[in-house]
Amino acid sequence: MARLWIKRVALGLLGLLILALLWLWLNPPAILRVGASYAAKIVCSNVFLAQRDAQAVLRDDVQNHGHPLLKYMRVTVDRERGEVHAALLGVVGKGLALHRPGHGCAVVPDGDLAAARAAAPAIEQTASAPPPMPPAPAPHAPPPNWPQVDAAPTGGQLAALVNQSALQGPGMRAVVVVHKGQIVGETYGPGFGPDTPLLGWSMTKTATATLIGRRLHEGGLTLERPLAPALGWESSDPRAAITASQLLAMSSGLKFDESYGSVSDVTRMLYLEPDMAAFAAQQPLLHPPGTQFNYASGSSLLLSRWWTQGANTDARRLLFAPLGMRSATLESDARGTPVGSSYLYATAKDWARLALFLLNDGVWMGQRLLPEGFVARMTAASAAKPGSYGQGHLWLHGPQGATPEGQDPDVAAGLPADTWWMRGHDGQYIAVIPSKQLIVVRLGLTPSKLGYQPQALVKQVMDAVK
Repeated sequence: MARLWIKRVALGLLGLLILALLWLWLNPPAILRVGASYAAKIVCSNVFLAQRDAQAVLRDDVQNHGHPLLKYMRVTVDRERGEVHAALLGVVGKGLALHRPGHGCAVVPDGDLAAARAAAPAIEQTASAPPPMPPAPAPHAPPPNWPQVDAAPTGGQLAALVNQSALQGPGMRAVVVVHKGQIVGETYGPGFGPDTPLLGWSMTKTATATLIGRRLHEGGLTLERPLAPALGWESSDPRAAITASQLLAMSSGLKFDESYGSVSDVTRMLYLEPDMAAFAAQQPLLHPPGTQFNYASGSSLLLSRWWTQGANTDARRLLFAPLGMRSATLESDARGTPVGSSYLYATAKDWARLALFLLNDGVWMGQRLLPEGFVARMTAASAAKPGSYGQGHLWLHGPQGATPEGQDPDVAAGLPADTWWMRGHDGQYIAVIPSKQLIVVRLGLTPSKLGYQPQALVKQVMDAVK
């Protein structure tokens, strides 16, 4: 009798387990869906854009330093169809990402692959054509160097300095130093090189601001006009007064939770929403526009929806081709809006090209491509976050790290007052010092919990190039 009772209990428990697994498969919790979509997206982009091995990306980029659940994610790649599927233990989560040539990879959380493909039409070949070359050099002149072409010294006077592991920080994948318009130092982590496109995460926000500047230069946009018509808000809606300049300065007043590691507004937007801009536009207004600072990737998606309305809105034609950023891909979501908060892939030298363009006040090869004064506006302090954030989706100091709150970490490191930064998740940094004509690009996979601060690298590089 006892054995029969034990057998019945065991069968009952097994049945409950099967029912629980079936429920998880049919209705996975949001945290599992976020994790599966994240795994599918990161693997998709690195396989199709950076030509990396899928399992290496899963191991090194998704599971390393990430949420414990990510260690149990499994992925499959269909190269012919451009699809990547991911799930917990290969079963739970239903993560799906789709590669569309010219548009990169998109999370498809609703499973509507047809709509995702239709939202990314083929890009004309002329859009990604290389920029016109300058006049032919005189006889016996040296060949053109970076940034006109990709050729650049791979060692140089700073080779030993940029290869110091303590300055590079853990997980470094690329360091490029540009001084007076030329590369003077360059190094790469194992498995990465000059031709590897790397994700900038929130450095993409600065590229979004630059693209808006290109549209302003061509005419048809203004920063101070309310964006309500473009974002679907009625005139009676309190959000209808929000302008592009407020979104660029992160002072729209909209609610948005930018925390990572759980299901927040930013992770829901990036991994559970096929139309990211529509999700951002649904957020309620918490403060009068222009009065409170709130760092929000949703602001960048609203700007992306706005600046891409109308004709001639291809990022390649507007910005990447003129600057020679041939590796750059600004990925769009499943409904075709560029993910201007997070998803620009480019080689380290192409990221440096973008920084050099801004250092040169929006002039490239003698041609003005941004309105005069636009870069000065980008680097001017936001009224809602003076001394910390600019008016053009960039930072006025590097990461705080171990520097006590209330102290400027750049001042503490001995950097000049005119230093400004592009900063991205997991250790993506570009420091620009106009007074020194210096740019330092540092890319990698370095979670903030490790406490790495790139200011020490930038300071030693600055001292070395005097």
